[in-house]
Amino acid sequence: MALFSSNNSSVAWYRSYDKALFRGDLNAGITVGIMLIPQGMAYAVLAGLPPIYGLYASIIPLAIYAILGSSRELAVGPVAMVSLLVFAGVSEFAEVGSARYIQLAIFAAFGVGLIQFMMGILRMGFLVNFLSHPVLSGFTSAAAIIIGASQIKSLLGLQLPKTANVIELLGYALTNIAEMHLLTALIGVFSVGLIVILKRWKKTFPSALFVVVAGILVVWGFGLSAKGVAIVGLIPGGLPSFIVPSVEASDMMRLAPMILVIALVSFMESIAVAKAIANRKGYNIDANKELVALGAANVGGSVFQSFPTTGGFSRTAVNDQSGANTGLASLISALIVAITVLFLTPLFYYLPVAVLAAIIIVAVSTLFDAKTIRSLWQTDKRDFFVLMVTFWATLLIGIEQGIVIGMVISVISIIYYSTRPHSAELGRLGETDNFRNVQRYPDAKVRPDVLVFRFDSPLYFTSASSFQELLMQAISQKGSILKHVVLDASSINYIDSSGIHTLKSIAKELGNRGIALHFASTIGPVRDAFKSSGLTNLFGFDRFHFDVGEALYAIDENSEKFPSDRYSPVQSNI
Repeated sequence: MALFSSNNSSVAWYRSYDKALFRGDLNAGITVGIMLIPQGMAYAVLAGLPPIYGLYASIIPLAIYAILGSSRELAVGPVAMVSLLVFAGVSEFAEVGSARYIQLAIFAAFGVGLIQFMMGILRMGFLVNFLSHPVLSGFTSAAAIIIGASQIKSLLGLQLPKTANVIELLGYALTNIAEMHLLTALIGVFSVGLIVILKRWKKTFPSALFVVVAGILVVWGFGLSAKGVAIVGLIPGGLPSFIVPSVEASDMMRLAPMILVIALVSFMESIAVAKAIANRKGYNIDANKELVALGAANVGGSVFQSFPTTGGFSRTAVNDQSGANTGLASLISALIVAITVLFLTPLFYYLPVAVLAAIIIVAVSTLFDAKTIRSLWQTDKRDFFVLMVTFWATLLIGIEQGIVIGMVISVISIIYYSTRPHSAELGRLGETDNFRNVQRYPDAKVRPDVLVFRFDSPLYFTSASSFQELLMQAISQKGSILKHVVLDASSINYIDSSGIHTLKSIAKELGNRGIALHFASTIGPVRDAFKSSGLTNLFGFDRFHFDVGEALYAIDENSEKFPSDRYSPVQSNI
């Protein structure tokens, strides 16, 4: 089972571990562990859960991934995107914060982990390719706005209506801004500003924890909880107990779409940051092994009361910058959170809810991908369209629906453009045997009795009709003098039965017109398909040539070299 080989997982570090590696891991582990405490609680609140569940989600999943994962720097735990998806999915079926809500959120972790684990075992990591970059960018950008809007109530102390429409929510907040709780708003806005300043000063500084401590001291010292500032209150201590999550079959069916979306989105977020750092450091990340590791982390975490987790961008970056060398850094982070859960939870009693909202808002502000939006507008209108459809669908219709719509639009776009592939007539450059697109090379010369045609796509059921249409159109433009058609097949890397049938139909029609069809630069797998389908025998071996130059030499049987007077500039044929 190569998938579980210790050589391919981060646990292989024990074989050559030394003090130099430990110093980096210790520093990174402590830094990320301290960072995880306020973040974990904030993301639990975002997911609609009591803060303690964010700490539970920061212990077991980290330890399991540290043992099975192939990334040395990936910091697994609660993240804003997944927390929002949990809230959006589970809140439809249970009251937020209720025992049933908590049960369903924990079961979601089990379901996500099971899907990811099985995808890894079955080597189905390729499925995440359906989440193209424009879809993911549009989704995360919209999610950043939704998450930010959801925290206005806690940040400013506003009483806002429960609504899934973010535009309606923002409008209500603006028109009722005068009703905010002034002390809460001051704490929230000041916390946002302080976190941003500290992050710009030093990325590895635990800015969130600093603001948490400051907020607790201010609220406790000035008795602000008695003046209306909302606080976290009592957080139960002790490590999470072992409980196997169980729900009714009907709940499983209701949660299935959300679980599938979280499984794909969370893996994409994790693999993106893991590969970015691994490429920079010169080692490889295996997508299927990562699926197994993340799946095991979620399944293992769920039996210790964790909601869905994955690798986070910001924490992984801090883990890397702080000197993480191996998975031991994550084990140290998990240990710090475990010590907090055991002994330090009473210290968070006076933690203002507005501070947690500030932590979330700053964290998700980086999710809005303005750079990609601008870039696609300038370079790729098709991908820009996919991004904007996903963005607005997520923003106006819903979280789960938005990403599904984006994926569907992306697939439809691929299918649509695969039915309209590029093709070109080729002409000869000077006295060489180089042939190029006559539209891009005006000096390229063509023979009036020969059409050299290149088709830049696999020849299969979605493109076969376009191939026939484009080729016959080019043949018609040549007129009655045309005697030979040379198909440059160098860009045809696959052919199916529809393509075979189309070629037979074209060959028959050309034969009736007295035009011979030749093939040049046909790659091996396509030649094999020709042979097995009988096309090779049908056309004859003499119709298959190494390249376009050889095909034209073969056509001109009376000369080793084409006389230049047989060629004319392409302009004469337009």
